[in-house]
Amino acid sequence: MDSSINRQTKKVSVFTKIIDGILAIPREHKGFGKQTFMLAKDDLIKTYKGAIIGPGWAVMKPLFQLFVYWFAFTVGLRGGANRQEMGVPYFIFLMAGFLPWCFMSDVISSGSKCIRSNRQFVNKISFPVSCIMTYTTISKFYVHIFLFSLSYIYLMIAGIMPSIYNLQLLIFAPVMFAFYLCLTWSLAPMSAFSKDFESFITTIMSGLFWLSGVCYNSYTLDSEVVRTILLFNPMTYFCNAYRKALICDKWFFEGFKDGPVHPLWETGIFLIEFAVIILLGIYNYNRLKKRLPDVL
Repeated sequence: MDSSINRQTKKVSVFTKIIDGILAIPREHKGFGKQTFMLAKDDLIKTYKGAIIGPGWAVMKPLFQLFVYWFAFTVGLRGGANRQEMGVPYFIFLMAGFLPWCFMSDVISSGSKCIRSNRQFVNKISFPVSCIMTYTTISKFYVHIFLFSLSYIYLMIAGIMPSIYNLQLLIFAPVMFAFYLCLTWSLAPMSAFSKDFESFITTIMSGLFWLSGVCYNSYTLDSEVVRTILLFNPMTYFCNAYRKALICDKWFFEGFKDGPVHPLWETGIFLIEFAVIILLGIYNYNRLKKRLPDVL
């Protein structure tokens, strides 16, 4: 009888610890909402401080990269200036996938370094460490909204008018924000403990670009194995999601004739990955946060 009670007590104790761990990060944000948004704005200003055109670089850099990739895949590789993908000019196809990529790559690159580059908040100021990841991600999301607004205007000029399918972005964008915020809960503390890990993140970013379907249609690749593998890349999921909403006039649950699997499988795989990222982020953050002041 006593052993049965002890087992039940242990189960309740473990469950309580899990719930406390899940609620720890939202609890840390309580009372720091205003400061978090102010710091996000300051981070954005600090990024472009001293530059003549200031925040204009937030547009110039991705625009230049977009032009280079368009030139490489249409002129350099002889795809033809009139090349089309998904029924639209290649430049528009590329731009629709490049939008989420800019946000995702910026959050991963900056988010992994944010604790180390803001060590004053960890060592000297009573400020929740998790809020550092939050305001860093918010500042990158501001840039994403700005770039998206300009791209949306360009699409209308190019003849692609607003449609009801665009409303999906009201779901995709916040979900993308939440996914990569949760990812920084793991990346930032681990990078603070190891510069090698931070360098590893920087090293793999260029490779991730080519493995994310930004420059090509992942649904039409010749290799069925590669097409299936790309379903497990959340970056590919968001690139395709933005394209469906912006240029393909499709709902997220609609697929293409040459798609590797039913699109609901894509969403199902992503949701499983999202759950894993949340749990890993909570675990890594709660495990490492108390040791951060000693490391920094």
